[in-house]
Amino acid sequence: MAQTQSPAFADVGRMKLIRLYIRVLELLGREARLGWTLAVANLALASAMFVEPVLFGRIVDTLANAQARMSQLAWRDLMMLVGAWVGFGLFIIVCSTLVALHADRLAHRQYQVVRTMFFEHVLQLPLSYYTGSHSGRLVKVMMTGTHTLWSLWLSFFREHFASFISLIVLLPLTLFINWRYGLMLILLCAVFAAVIGLVIHKSERLQSTVEGYYSDVAERTTDTLGNIALVQSFARIEMEVSGMKKMGEEVLRAQIPVLSWWAVTTVITRTATTLTMLSILVLGVWFYVRGETTVGEIVMFMSFATLLISRLEEAVHFANEIVMDAPRIAEFFEVLDTEPAVRDRPDAVDPDRMQGLVEFKDVSFSYDGKRPAVADLTFTALPGETVALVGATGAGKSTALALLHRAFDPQSGIVRIDGMDIRALTLAGLRRNIGVVFQEVLLFNRSIAENLRVGKPDATDDELRAACERAQVLDVIERLPQGFDTNAGERGRLFSGGERQRLSIARALLKDPPILILDEATSALDALTEARVQAALAAVMKGRTTFVIAHRLATVRNAHRILVFAGGRIIETGTFDELMRLGGHFAELARSQFLAGEVAKKRHEPMSGEPVET
Repeated sequence: MAQTQSPAFADVGRMKLIRLYIRVLELLGREARLGWTLAVANLALASAMFVEPVLFGRIVDTLANAQARMSQLAWRDLMMLVGAWVGFGLFIIVCSTLVALHADRLAHRQYQVVRTMFFEHVLQLPLSYYTGSHSGRLVKVMMTGTHTLWSLWLSFFREHFASFISLIVLLPLTLFINWRYGLMLILLCAVFAAVIGLVIHKSERLQSTVEGYYSDVAERTTDTLGNIALVQSFARIEMEVSGMKKMGEEVLRAQIPVLSWWAVTTVITRTATTLTMLSILVLGVWFYVRGETTVGEIVMFMSFATLLISRLEEAVHFANEIVMDAPRIAEFFEVLDTEPAVRDRPDAVDPDRMQGLVEFKDVSFSYDGKRPAVADLTFTALPGETVALVGATGAGKSTALALLHRAFDPQSGIVRIDGMDIRALTLAGLRRNIGVVFQEVLLFNRSIAENLRVGKPDATDDELRAACERAQVLDVIERLPQGFDTNAGERGRLFSGGERQRLSIARALLKDPPILILDEATSALDALTEARVQAALAAVMKGRTTFVIAHRLATVRNAHRILVFAGGRIIETGTFDELMRLGGHFAELARSQFLAGEVAKKRHEPMSGEPVET
């Protein structure tokens, strides 16, 4: 399978890892104050840990100086040193516990905040974004991205910041205690930095490739499970499993070189630990023989080396972690940085309930910037009018009405409701005034009641029943053991296509909007149910501005006005009878459907309801 990469993966190598890490910390938001407090606590911890070896060395020297005659032992100095050591030790224990406790709380709280923020941001992205982004990938980005942020916040305030302080600030102070040992420790850090830099350079792009494969796995899994009926009916289980196995092998082939580089780093770390301790001991003995050091200083720098090596190991762990996590974080920020094409203006107003006067004035829109989906649309729908949009598939009907509820904004022209530019209204306020029944029925994997209350969260049970009765679906719900509490299943799989469509109509009726959009709202209904629903819709449409997209022209016969679309433009407009007398494109399409219906009747075949291509 060809592996596809998100643009973020290709950019990780160019995005500075430190800058990426700083941006992770910038996401702390309201927790930043606690973050600064933890940073100061880490500074105090690092200082206390630096002082411990110094005290230990001084204690050893005090004992060594009195080794010949115990009567010369400076008990007062010894007790002060031991007391200070105990005090610093207790401080480290208490401070470490508090840092760990509050770092955990900070990371968990902000994890929930950022996950919700990301979820809200994704929901605001335009529909066009989802045509090129698989839902499985977005779920994977949200889950792995937020979990990675949680892990980085936790490790930063528990370990990384204290390590950075020790290496960058406190390590140079060793030069003032004994410049020979201090220089050796600084040289060790320089070697480590070079090794880590080499490993990061070699592995970061490889890890970006690995993360790309993981995104492919997430997309493939979601795609397969979302089409499980297709997989089973076409006996593709074995092929899908084989494909997943192949993807797993590709992940391993990409991951093993990265693991190999970090395994080399681990070996170098262990080797450096042994060599550093041995070097300090050997040089310490040599310096001691020459009278240039004391036993206490040897012990002190052995302790410094132990502390330093543990910090360097944490630095290696940090470098490993940030390289492994960088592609996930970069992909997370890539989605987070995507600007919604449609958003509220700073001065947007909530219009409350509107009357329903809709005006399109020279409206044009293109999905790709090359071929217009709609061009120069100009028409007016008065409050309470029913306007039908007809034409071949791809003529621009659905796009025109998508512009009305701001799924997109036009590149030119203006759409007004009640004389107000819809871009001057809040999105929530605008869409609260518009009810949509989509051709593709969209239902949540939640209870029927929750699905119906999408447009009116405070609807009563009686209102639910009334809306379902008018949509001819109440009898279906009442036959279910749990009634309105029954779960609709993923994408509403519990119900047939016609039942899902009637639930969608009931949902729009319950919302009670002044503007109603019916996008082939009865296309999935049998003839008898369609007649009943059409009668219910006719009553509901009274007093509302209603837009009807229909291929079956018989369903729009009573519309106040019919707009005929072709190539994204309105080529004819009028009532049904006016357009038939005109003898143009609409009349030809109507005659084609009438003849197709007559032929179907003669053959005793039901009409498919599909439009005849012209």
